[in-house]
Amino acid sequence: MLNWGNFLTYAIITAATPGPNNIMSMTSASKFGLRKSFAFNLGIWGGLSLVMLTCAMLGTSLHTVLPTIKMPMLIMGAFYILYLAWKTYKSSVAEIEENQAKNSFLSGLSLQFINPKIYIYGIVSLEAYILPAYQGNTMALFGFALLLSTIGFIFTLLWAMFGSLFRALFSKHANTTNGIMALLLVYCAISLFR
Repeated sequence: MLNWGNFLTYAIITAATPGPNNIMSMTSASKFGLRKSFAFNLGIWGGLSLVMLTCAMLGTSLHTVLPTIKMPMLIMGAFYILYLAWKTYKSSVAEIEENQAKNSFLSGLSLQFINPKIYIYGIVSLEAYILPAYQGNTMALFGFALLLSTIGFIFTLLWAMFGSLFRALFSKHANTTNGIMALLLVYCAISLFR
């Protein structure tokens, strides 16, 4: 039987903590506003849903493959997060217009396939909470995958709202804000290996 309290606590805390999705969502909304960054957030939700569905469908076989792909995924993800940190740190107000194309559905979607935090989020949720109670129940696994992606999406929107609310403050102090966001992304990259 699924312990809903433990499962939801884990899912909410993991989705709410800083990670590439949340930080990039907040950064996007602080630069472009909530409305213009919504497509990026929908891309995050779409990609997150695909990754969660893949994790759910692969279930037990993923458990045996995970040790072999974990380190390459962590390394690729860390390098990408460090790249995002560098781009965030070096961005200026003049680059905002130029970078608006990167604030798209497709960029949000593609970020999910190299974001190790969501793989860990999905696999731990499934292995620790969902599979013991729903192994072999395809519809339930499908539902939980969508629930996990929706919880993640809600928190990326909350981070985007935060970025949008403080847009004027962030743009007034762009260098400091970019530095803090870059440091948070570096922290995310380092924390992958703990």
